[in-house]
Amino acid sequence: QLQLVESGGGLVQLGGSLRLSCVASGFIFDNYNIGWFRQAPGKEREAVSCISSSGGSTSYADSVKGRFTISRDNAKNMVYLQMDSLKPEDTAVYYCAADKLPCDPVPDKYDYWGQGTQVTVSS
Repeated sequence: QLQLVESGGGLVQLGGSLRLSCVASGFIFDNYNIGWFRQAPGKEREAVSCISSSGGSTSYADSVKGRFTISRDNAKNMVYLQMDSLKPEDTAVYYCAADKLPCDPVPDKYDYWGQGTQVTVSS
């Protein structure tokens, strides 16, 4: 049974940092590209970042470039999202998602999703 579980969310002040983790089980992890998405109340789910199956290619939304860093450890079936210089507009539920297709900013392209972890940035 394929499963993704996010962790690491919480409450942080403006300018602070958090590291989100996503652990995968039930599938051959290094065959899958992994994306991070977020959804704020009343807004659509949006792409944040994505990393290829090998880790050799990454992409970021313009709103997080230079502040967020995605990485993965295929030996541990883990993907991380290091978030620095956090802003109140980063407040959202963050999800990781997996798919064999190339990284894509459209959420519907991903077959597998975690349950999400809440990130709240206070001003």
